[in-house]
This record gives sequence, C-alpha cells and structure tokens, in this order.
Amino acid sequence: MSRGMLDLPLPAVDDPEGRQIPAGLVPVIDAHVHLFPDPLFKAVRGWFEQYGWPIRYPLPAQEVARFLLRRGVERVVALHYAHRPGVARGLNRFMAEMCAAESRLIGLATVFPGEPGAATILEEGFDEGLVGVKLHAHVQCFEVDSVAMEEVYDCCAAHDRPLVMHVGREPRSPAYDCDTHALCDAGRLERVLRRHAGLRVCVPHLGADEFDAYRRLLQRYDNLWLDSTMALAGYLPGAQPPPLTDYRADRVVYGSDFPNIPYAWDRELRRIDAMGLEAGVLRRVLRDNAVELFGLDHTG
Repeated sequence: MSRGMLDLPLPAVDDPEGRQIPAGLVPVIDAHVHLFPDPLFKAVRGWFEQYGWPIRYPLPAQEVARFLLRRGVERVVALHYAHRPGVARGLNRFMAEMCAAESRLIGLATVFPGEPGAATILEEGFDEGLVGVKLHAHVQCFEVDSVAMEEVYDCCAAHDRPLVMHVGREPRSPAYDCDTHALCDAGRLERVLRRHAGLRVCVPHLGADEFDAYRRLLQRYDNLWLDSTMALAGYLPGAQPPPLTDYRADRVVYGSDFPNIPYAWDRELRRIDAMGLEAGVLRRVLRDNAVELFGLDHTG
C-alpha cells in the first residue's frame, strides 16, 4: 500500500476549551460522536495513539454524551461500527441501552457489510430504537458500489433510515487493511445515489479529500448530506475544503468526532461561529439539518 496522510501520529493541540458552546450560537446537535463499549473504546484509542493522533478525551462510555450535554449541546448523535463479522448485534444492543438511559442521545446501528443476515441485524437495531446506520469503509474495507452493499442500502431505504458512511478517501493510513484511495471514490458513491434514490446518505468529513467532488454531488442529489467533522478544524494536513458558504446550506450537518479528537471539544464550533454565517444558514448547519436527516423531534 502506498503511504498517505497518517504515516505517523499527528501531534496533539493544546488549545483552550470553552466551558459552554460559544455564546450566541443556536441550539447545537452534534451529529458525529463515537460511542463504544469501554473495552472496544480502549482498543480504538490505542490504534489512534499509534497511527493517528493523541486522544484528548479518553472518557468512559457513560461520560461521553454527558460531557457535551453539560456544555450546552442540545442532543448527541452516537455512532459506532463493527470491526468484524459477528459483533454488530452486541454493539447495537449496547447503543440502544445507552440511548434508553439518556433521551438526548440518539444512536445509530451498525453491521459488517456482507455478513450473513445483515438486514435482519439492522432491523433488530431499528426495533430497539436506533434511528440509522453507520459504516466505515476504512475499517470495514468494503467497496461502496459492491453487490454486498445492496442488502444494506435496500434495508435502509425500505425503513427510511439514514446511512452515515465514511467513504471519503482520507484520513489515509498504512495501518488500515486496505488502500482507502483505491477503495473510496466520489464517482462510486454517485452510482449508489443514482441507483438508490430513496436512500439517504451522509458522508462525514465533507468527503475528505475529494471536497470539490462531494460539493458538486450535493448540487445534484437531494439524497446526499455531508457532515463537517474535523474538516473545519484546520488540523488535518493536505487539501482543505472550500468555504462553507459554497455548499448547499440544507445539506451540511455539524459533527465533532468527539471524544476521539486531539484538540478542544469546541474547536470547530468556535471556527464556525467566526465564519459570520447568516443566521438561517447557521441554524441549519448546527441543528435543523440533523433534525431532518435523522428524523428527530423539532422540539428536542
């Protein structure tokens, strides 16, 4: 595999953090927060420490949503992913239990693409109250336009559940079991969007590093969303996204990647606040687009 962005661990950033979300921001929904059982959290963080960046917030699972909610975040959308076949049911049960204990926590299901009974696993998660699906091509090494993915797409579309799918090429690392630049491509996702018009897809990190390609896809496909996670932090090296004002205001969702970040929890919120976005656009990005994407109650 050719080497890429994360050849070596990137440094921590000792930037100051706020006690609350920036004053004057509309209510915020953080639509990209990771939540795993503690033993798996420990393993994920170990991987990041070795191949990615130092984790600033090594919190136990029970404290992750509480941390953000106590600082003024209105609701938290929690994501996880199955690293191998056979573990998704347990992960989904864990997520459903976490959400049952905190009404402001909204959880997504996961599955390992291609494993037997994938649709049934997801449907069981939906029955337990999970509102969508999260997949990660870098970890799960699937091709977005492969036959194995059709079962997942059909299930999500049939149940009108959004699919948050990390299929951008970056952050790339030789530690993955697949070359993400060979595996991930905006053109492949376009074929999926075209074939599955009833499928709602959200691509994290504004599609890094194919920012322009994903920005153009937003103009053509109403079933595509992007989330801002880490792309607006000014942290990752390489290509940087266009100004947020160049994107469809109704299709960009704010997310933080908390707690697996190397900088302050509110870094991206402060940078968004400094952009001077029109109030209606700001509200869409920070809250209303997530309400629409995940089918949430507008009243919270």
